[in-house]
Amino acid sequence: MNICSIRGAITIEENTKENIVTNTETLLKEILTQNNINKDDIINIIFSATKDVTKAYPAIATRNLGITDCAIMCLQEMYVEDSLSMCIRIMLTANVDLKKQDIKHIYLKEAKRLRPDISLKNSSFTVAIDGPAGSGKSTVSKIISKELSFIYVDTGAMFRTITLHCLKNNIDCNDKETVTKELENISISLNFENGIQQIYLNDENVTEKIRTQEIAKNASVIAQIPSVREKLLNMQREIASKNNVIMDGRDIGTNVLPNANVKIYLDADIDERAKRRCNELALKNEKYEYDTVRQGIIDRDNADKNRKIAPLKKADDAIVINTTSLSIYEVSEKIIKIIKENIK
Repeated sequence: MNICSIRGAITIEENTKENIVTNTETLLKEILTQNNINKDDIINIIFSATKDVTKAYPAIATRNLGITDCAIMCLQEMYVEDSLSMCIRIMLTANVDLKKQDIKHIYLKEAKRLRPDISLKNSSFTVAIDGPAGSGKSTVSKIISKELSFIYVDTGAMFRTITLHCLKNNIDCNDKETVTKELENISISLNFENGIQQIYLNDENVTEKIRTQEIAKNASVIAQIPSVREKLLNMQREIASKNNVIMDGRDIGTNVLPNANVKIYLDADIDERAKRRCNELALKNEKYEYDTVRQGIIDRDNADKNRKIAPLKKADDAIVINTTSLSIYEVSEKIIKIIKENIK
């Protein structure tokens, strides 16, 4: 036996004694059943409720279920702006015949939004984030993936990896026939470490090597080759079909994951995007000229928006967020809120 704490939460429909007690009983029963806990093995239970739950103590549910021989306490949950309302939380400590990783924390009704990683376990919830270069897609996606424990898939890195291979082997990125033939010699694999994508080219980790101006410039050319897009499209959809993912790119919501649960389109003014890219290069101690970087982004935009196959554009049902005057954390919070609102 191990002493473990199990967490859980549930929302109520209205602030009445009956609603509070009935929903608390439902949550408690589910925690006990899912974790095979005997009432006699419960050590203590701490209840907390948001400030709008006032008509009864959730602890009444324990007496109704015959749980009387343990320490019980009720607290008011700390108020946080825009947080979930009408919510009751539980932390139950008990002697259980389970390993820590096998414990099942239970989140029901609207409370599922509190822990998407738990509520969406064994499912595939997909978030598509599109936008032009420098709009903040990758940075924001990494933050969100960590916060929600989703897998982050940087599709642009996949195109950059094929570009790197071609440049290393003196293959003209404009030569569609040669690039297509060379795809047989390119093996791309992804490894997710702490939710962050590491990309391998023929078993070599090239995650950092693909982040150069030369690679970025040629990647837009590679991305227009149908055989390249088909090879990577299959990989991307396979990952999304088996995991909860945040996937960013330029055609995710319109082409790669047209049925994504949430679609976001990020944008920002050209000068702000150029500034961000220069800052990235400066951090890597790479030389750059602002005007050159700015023009490079403009050229990339034109190439992406006007390519024949899966051009960059906003999906009809995507939510647009202009990130020009927002911090990456403000953007991340906006998107996390949207994602949680779409978790059923």
